Amino acid sequence: MARLTAAAAAFSELVIEVFRLNGLALEAGDRLAKPAGLTSARWQVLGVVDHGPAPVSNVARVMGLSRQSVQQVADVLQRDGFVEYAENPHHRTAKLIAITAAGREALRQVEARQAAWADRLGKQIDLPSLRAAVDALRKAREVLEQDASSPARRGREG
Repeated sequence: MARLTAAAAAFSELVIEVFRLNGLALEAGDRLAKPAGLTSARWQVLGVVDHGPAPVSNVARVMGLSRQSVQQVADVLQRDGFVEYAENPHHRTAKLIAITAAGREALRQVEARQAAWADRLGKQIDLPSLRAAVDALRKAREVLEQDASSPARRGREG
């Protein structure tokens, strides 16, 4: 087993905690979204297109997901009447995902539940610690994004 530097061990520990947190957050999101007929994934897509119609590729980029997975979620949302596809004036074949009135209503229901949930849980952690955690996670994300776009990265990985 490779020996890790202190920085490598701390970064690895952070990534493992993020994985654990992500799983728990998705489970909680599913519970919050279920009464509105949504899942965490559907809620996330609606949250992006609530700001305005967007092509699947843009939604995927914002969410950090593959275009294919967002397309699958968007198709289910469209089938259930939460979004509709609209013509894209900038691209002949890449339709825009647009939220419907039913989608907006479902999203508002989930947002209300999420606000109460976040307030209840957020009060259990002191505010400076929460802000420091957000700053650390943002920096880790930025480092990962830089590494992912680095041409040298492909030569280092096996």
